[in-house]
Amino acid sequence: MKDIADIPALMAQIGANAKAASAELAFAPAEVKTKALNAAADAVWARRAEIIDANAKDMVFGKDKGLSDAMMDRLMLDEARIQGICDGLRAVAGQDDPVGEILTEWDMPSGLNIKRVRTPLGVVGVIYESRPNVTADAGALCLKSGNAVILRGGSESFHSSGAIHACLVEGLKAAGLPEHAIQLIPTRDRAAVQELLTMVDTVDVIVPRGGKGLVGLVQREARVPVFAHLEGIVHIYLDAAADTQKALDVVMNAKTRRTGICGAAECLLIHESLVDTLGRAVIGALIDSGVTVHADETLASIRGTIPATAEDWGKEYLDMDIAARVVSDVDGAIAHIRAFGSNHTDCVITEDDAVAARFFQRLDSAILMRNASTQFADGGEFGMGAEIGIATGKMHARGPVGAAQLTSFKYLVEGDGTTRP
Repeated sequence: MKDIADIPALMAQIGANAKAASAELAFAPAEVKTKALNAAADAVWARRAEIIDANAKDMVFGKDKGLSDAMMDRLMLDEARIQGICDGLRAVAGQDDPVGEILTEWDMPSGLNIKRVRTPLGVVGVIYESRPNVTADAGALCLKSGNAVILRGGSESFHSSGAIHACLVEGLKAAGLPEHAIQLIPTRDRAAVQELLTMVDTVDVIVPRGGKGLVGLVQREARVPVFAHLEGIVHIYLDAAADTQKALDVVMNAKTRRTGICGAAECLLIHESLVDTLGRAVIGALIDSGVTVHADETLASIRGTIPATAEDWGKEYLDMDIAARVVSDVDGAIAHIRAFGSNHTDCVITEDDAVAARFFQRLDSAILMRNASTQFADGGEFGMGAEIGIATGKMHARGPVGAAQLTSFKYLVEGDGTTRP
């Protein structure tokens, strides 16, 4: 691919185009946006062979780049995953349109009627790595919420993202919406990312979706506000009152279903009373499935484990590894998660309502779960159709960022010749 010589000029034009498109999208009728998304889904399915061919080029690039098996899994597209992209587009299309929703309304003694209503953020920049389906998810959620979006996929997903983006543009055309509503930066050059992070005049928020290196770079260098999570250091605490079958099912799914996603379990905390019973059984099941268990001193006696080091606490493996530690009770688990967690997703396995309530009350992760796999930490599984990412900050968006979280609000104030004394 021929490099683009003037990256600043390219990005300035993309930003200006997005700004203009966002003004049109802000009042686009709900049915028109729905038409665009359904048409895009039709295009993705009709052009699935092209998308798979493009993905094959990316898989070769990823292999040559030395991507891990987990990252290659995130990159790979087959017909089933393309069906999932189509389903995601249609699911977002079927969601209620958030724009214009009245959040609250009240009358004042002065005679004013005041409404707080949802309004788009404007222009969203999304920077992501190997998962090409993010192209569709981010494009769809931004369109649904009335935002223009500038997409910057990873170098390894360049061809796949381009093929999917072409389908999204086809959907925009079919609905008569501005083509610049969804733009994909047409270069692998990292200078484009540096420009995007500083485009305060045309970009309203940046959403990075990727590993610690990418997110850390964005958080350090962005002048535009950021929705992000740095790492998914996900814990599961097996309480003394855990149900054996639930514990086995949840831990195995949370760790092994897909190891490369941010909701995969990375640390197992085991109540001290369970070490020789449920704890041993769960660790044995993990080892039998090929997971390397980095165990503390108490659990290191279990055959097949390896000794944990200080670096294993608070580590995001994104692979077939998990850290395991014994704690004295739920407060011990809470203390460990506070010290080593990333405020992403944490889970308690217990039949004791008081323990669950304490876990929920005293931890402040964006997502807290009980007796459920942490792999459900996903906007699609939350009924949002899809997600643009997980946010662990406390300002504005938090948890799975769906269409509603990509809006702000404004106040509509009506009077009847009302004046202030």
